[in-house]
Amino acid sequence: MINNRFIQIHFLTSYSATLLNRDDAGMAKRLPFGGTTRTRISSQCLKRHWRTAEDVHALANLDGVEMSLRSRHIFDQKVALPLVDEGLDRGRVEAAVATFQDQLLGSSARAKKEKADKGDTALSLLTSQVVILGWPEIRFIQDKVRTIVSQTANADAASKAMEAFFKDEGKNMKALIAAGRLPAGLDAALFGRMVTSDILSRLDAAIHVAHAFTVHAHELETDYFSALDDLLQESGELGSGHINDSELTSGVFYGYVVVDLPLLVANLTGSKHQDWQGADRTLAAQVVGNLLHLIATVSPGAKKGATAPYACAEMMLVESGNRQPRTLANAFRRPVPLSGRGDVRDAAIVQLGDYLQKFDAMYGSGETRRVVAMGDTASLAAESAASLDVLVEWTTNRVRGVA
Repeated sequence: MINNRFIQIHFLTSYSATLLNRDDAGMAKRLPFGGTTRTRISSQCLKRHWRTAEDVHALANLDGVEMSLRSRHIFDQKVALPLVDEGLDRGRVEAAVATFQDQLLGSSARAKKEKADKGDTALSLLTSQVVILGWPEIRFIQDKVRTIVSQTANADAASKAMEAFFKDEGKNMKALIAAGRLPAGLDAALFGRMVTSDILSRLDAAIHVAHAFTVHAHELETDYFSALDDLLQESGELGSGHINDSELTSGVFYGYVVVDLPLLVANLTGSKHQDWQGADRTLAAQVVGNLLHLIATVSPGAKKGATAPYACAEMMLVESGNRQPRTLANAFRRPVPLSGRGDVRDAAIVQLGDYLQKFDAMYGSGETRRVVAMGDTASLAAESAASLDVLVEWTTNRVRGVA
């Protein structure tokens, strides 16, 4: 049985005339690397689109799993409001939920004062930061609030009853919530959840995503545009109703993703990290298979109406092995020339292959590789897959532990 610890995914995707990921000033995100500026797509942007994709390979479509909910409004909109809609007393519900929130997440003296100054308890349920909870956790909180409200006569009593719960049973809340499958939700199991609470479970990310960047120097055009006013045009006036400019970029992007299989299996099944080899890897294989499709086919969605930024990867290289993962980004520390070497994508594949051969010569070849691409991959020292589906099948078999 194969028990490789890591799946490494490398991809090249080409985009033209897009603004895929913007900074706080509305400009294309950039990255200085190898003495030249590159266009960049942040890992947060990539993960967001992969998590929320709505297609046949969406993570949310996997059988028997629920996604996480990430919001500042979980306690007011998804815990308190549904209970009030059931007919429970608003004052007792909000008092119990507020106490649960404070006990779960902790509140500084300043935060508590700010909540008190707001007056409206419902508003005070808004968290200061985005909180990630799974639906099993949300339902657990609802059940506990529902029980306490039914057993108390007023808001003060509900709040005190919730405090008493945390002094007694609340310390065992991890075990109670863990009785459900994936208590924090699927995407938290994949991409992690950082919490400071002693009660909620911290989840380390099992899937690590690098920022994608162009393999060549930054290519940029300032797009001047105007919006004409139809009624003014009909009246014979010249000019427009709006004039502005925006950045457009083009490029071949290198991206890199690592799947930590022991951690992924542990997060998905609840098994101990060291026991992953004997755990059921069915869901882990499904996750990795869907993720490969998403990486290859889902594009960041900025300025969809103006640029139609849809593209699929033109090279996907997957490695399976036990060594510490390592990016191949340094293959592009010297930027691929934009002229004189033919197609930039093909030149990037050759440059990637040259670097990989030098790496293998220095450190040895510790991974089994498969590649699918639109260009010549002879330099990559990897067996070619006939299609993306074939590559996915090979990869998911490696996750399951079969050849």
